Amino acid sequence: MKRIGYLYDKICSLDNLILAYQKARKGKAKQYGVKLFEKDVNGNLIQIQQELLNLTYRTPEYKTYTVYDPKEREISCLPFSDRVVHHAIMNILEPIWTSIFIRNTYSCIKGRGIHGVLRHLKRDLKDVENTRYCLKIDTRKFYPSIDHDILKDIIRKKIKDPRLLNLLDEIIDSSPGVPIGSYLSQFFANLCLSYLDHWLKEDHRVRYYYRYADDVVILAKSKEYLHALLVEINDYMATRLNLRLKGNYQIFPVAARGIDVVGYRFYHTHVLLRKTIKKSLCRRAARLNKMNLTAKEYRMRIAPWTGWAKHCNSKHLLKVVIDKYEEVC
Repeated sequence: MKRIGYLYDKICSLDNLILAYQKARKGKAKQYGVKLFEKDVNGNLIQIQQELLNLTYRTPEYKTYTVYDPKEREISCLPFSDRVVHHAIMNILEPIWTSIFIRNTYSCIKGRGIHGVLRHLKRDLKDVENTRYCLKIDTRKFYPSIDHDILKDIIRKKIKDPRLLNLLDEIIDSSPGVPIGSYLSQFFANLCLSYLDHWLKEDHRVRYYYRYADDVVILAKSKEYLHALLVEINDYMATRLNLRLKGNYQIFPVAARGIDVVGYRFYHTHVLLRKTIKKSLCRRAARLNKMNLTAKEYRMRIAPWTGWAKHCNSKHLLKVVIDKYEEVC
């Protein structure tokens, strides 16, 4: 594999830092840290540039908070100036790293995401004979368990610029595992499993394979084949990545229960909204029905849920929560 160098000066260029600043502030212009940074944008960007060029940049301590929906997670965040540095790095490295990922890796990649999984899984399930059974796995405490030395070795398979590698090493070592919430962490996590993707697709010739972050779905016509493949995946994860699969792996017939992934439940003939999302929509609709809202206001309040529902077979659900309300109005 060709390794790429001479990237560090591109990251440190003022044009790249200005672009990084613009991306980092998008949707966050009202935050206190952004307003503070913008009191002297040029001065702050030049200071970041000097720290990078002088090799004196250091990642500060992460601030953490906990979220509980859909499950409990500890989220880490950095000051705005450090988020600018992460965006500056990714402006240059994103196309390089994205070229490593197979097309069946979806998380945090432009043009893929949840809708990429939805589109490809719906298409592949039309091959009923070869998608009768599903293997569904994920990694135990994935982000906190990522091994720094292994991640650094993976990065070095594609990057050879010594100053950039030192910068990435410093960012990686600034926190145990990989912190959830950091912009770079999304790509570190994808990189960590990227060669597992290649191993399964190229060495094992797995035809129907999908990975969203650490959630993996594999389809096949034989339950025995999936059990044997699971043993090999477990061994690969333990010996090459120092990671452990959760004990709640599932191998099941798709027709019996459907594949619950990325907010939907997939069957061979149709796709439904995940039950928890549907319940959340119905609870929100019930609360809004007690308020004196116009039809437009009502639609705006439930738009996050209807955005999910319109991509699957939920015509009746939408009719119940939207059309009935508009009839009353």
